[in-house]
Amino acid sequence: MADNDNAIVMTEALRAELAAITSTQRAAVLMLLLGEEQAADIIKFLNPKEVQALGGAMVSVADFSQDAVNVVLDEFVEHLKKQSTLSMGNTDYVENVMRRALGDDKAASVLGRIMPDQGTKGLDILSWMDARGIADMIRGEHPQVVAIILSLLESEVAADVLNYLPPDTRAEVIQRVASLDTVQPSAMAELESIMKQQFSKSASAQSSSFGGIQAAAKIMNLTKTALEASIMNGLNEIDPDLMLKIQDNMFTFENLMSVDNKGIQVLMRNVEPDMLMMALKGASDGVKDRFFDNMSERARGMFRDDMEAKGPQRMADVEEAQKKIMRMARKLSDSGELVLGGADFV
Repeated sequence: MADNDNAIVMTEALRAELAAITSTQRAAVLMLLLGEEQAADIIKFLNPKEVQALGGAMVSVADFSQDAVNVVLDEFVEHLKKQSTLSMGNTDYVENVMRRALGDDKAASVLGRIMPDQGTKGLDILSWMDARGIADMIRGEHPQVVAIILSLLESEVAADVLNYLPPDTRAEVIQRVASLDTVQPSAMAELESIMKQQFSKSASAQSSSFGGIQAAAKIMNLTKTALEASIMNGLNEIDPDLMLKIQDNMFTFENLMSVDNKGIQVLMRNVEPDMLMMALKGASDGVKDRFFDNMSERARGMFRDDMEAKGPQRMADVEEAQKKIMRMARKLSDSGELVLGGADFV
């Protein structure tokens, strides 16, 4: 703490400033006080999102008062003084602190770097690479290996990687992503072995769950329109049922809120009223309003009366009606009669 000659006067303004400082900003203050070399040594233990958050905070604390900076430093020193030297070096203690501070997933990543017995996926380094670099690295690997790696990436990055892969492999890769459920330890060990030359990290052998229909749909949602059409056509030749399942998950009925009035009107002209009534039974008020707003007052009143007269419907029937309408929307989009864009409609 500061000595009596330099004691910090806790004014109301200082209290208010300290109350507004987030925990990330407090960490940023300490990083700036450490100096470039020490700060760099700490940053290498963080994942990309943590680095981004901390970096932004380091910029935002530039206007902090000197008193606020001193208080943050004093609190940190006081916290350290309270730690027992017996507990600070204890493996369980470090692990518990990391998990409480960062959550299980982030803690596992950090622990794998600082504790030899706490291995984490060496493939975590993929999150630091750009899409082209990842694609170049996995280009010659088996499609199953490529599918697993895409499933480990953020959907946006995976979509970009897909764009750089050979055209004749894309459909099969997406098929395998959609078919993934769990990957057993032996498979993960083999994957780690394949990537060993690129990464020097070791991975813990735990059964991993990722991939699946929704993962494939998210990746496809974020691909370019022309690329998407090419992949889906190729996938249709390999496995038509799987292609439909992916397509059903790519655009949900709720996304129709973002279709413009002209598009909604085109869709309504191509869908049977009974099917639309069934689909709207399970829709949010926002989606219902998109359709109701494109009806005349008289038509809207009749439609609502007929819809209420149908009574309760099975959720499975409602979802099936919604899927059929979405398939129609896709066809109309392909013919240029309405516009669907990427993960959202425009």
